[in-house]
Amino acid sequence: MKVLVTGGAGYIGSHVVRQLAQAGHDIVVFDNLSTGYRWAVTAGELIVGDLADEAAIEGLFSKHEFEAVLHFAANIVVPESVENPLKYYSNNTRNTLNLLKAIEKYRVPFMVFSSTAAVYGMPEQTVLTEELPLAPINPYGASKMMSERMIMDLAAASELNYVILRYFNVAGASPEGLLGQATPEATHLIKVACECATGQREGMSVFGTDYETRDGTCVRDYIHVEDLAKAHVMALDYMARGGDSRVLNCGYGRGFTVREVIDVVKKHSGREFPVTETGRRAGDPAALMADNSRIRATLGWKPDFDDLDTIVGTALAWEEIWQKKKTANAN
Repeated sequence: MKVLVTGGAGYIGSHVVRQLAQAGHDIVVFDNLSTGYRWAVTAGELIVGDLADEAAIEGLFSKHEFEAVLHFAANIVVPESVENPLKYYSNNTRNTLNLLKAIEKYRVPFMVFSSTAAVYGMPEQTVLTEELPLAPINPYGASKMMSERMIMDLAAASELNYVILRYFNVAGASPEGLLGQATPEATHLIKVACECATGQREGMSVFGTDYETRDGTCVRDYIHVEDLAKAHVMALDYMARGGDSRVLNCGYGRGFTVREVIDVVKKHSGREFPVTETGRRAGDPAALMADNSRIRATLGWKPDFDDLDTIVGTALAWEEIWQKKKTANAN
């Protein structure tokens, strides 16, 4: 298929682009490079542009006959969304609307949307199903929920088919070290811990040690970025075979505590680093894990990297490579 990938120069998008190319798709990446990198686009054509620019979107769609759109372009930092909510409603929700206008006008039949478990908010359940009511507690989650609703409503009024993928905690890097998370000032636990282990941070904090979990710290479901990328390619194939629109959780269905993750990073790196234990952050549930039975049944998806040691090992290897890249670029 001729596929548009918005945000394809970013962490997750770049892994998906590479897998799409391996599957034989013809790719155009549209990215403003605010958090992405040219070097991360390993296949297809890169067009630098912003989804806030409706004229640029029109030019893009009028030039290419897209058969599918994979939409990753978004801001994703929860604390920043609380401090600057309008940035998230602009870059995430409004820009998705701009994209959907073009999808409707040019009758693009398929869309895969990058969503998040943050749309669930603070559910009472530990293992989350797709049927749970959506109750986001921050602007990031709300901006994604609104985007989901717009996609669903357009699909109901047109011939658009979609797969919405709700990510849990994405981590890791491509096993051969070609791609990884290069986002500046990232807030994700495994990324932060690996930066500490490689000397890029002096230390880190653990927020809350009095949760009702096995060691008092939060439990989260971590999914390797390559397994997540595979889900996108399979979602596209599923729709091409006539599959109906679906919402699917992307996670492994089991979790690790914050302390367990830090211990694995220290073990793999062989390095100690300071860890400060402090109070809970507002809005942090004790435990969140995905019920992934629907994605397994719908797409036939099976993870290849469902192992915390593997996730951490690839993330650590990437940090060593990324440090060298940054040093080379600085020189």
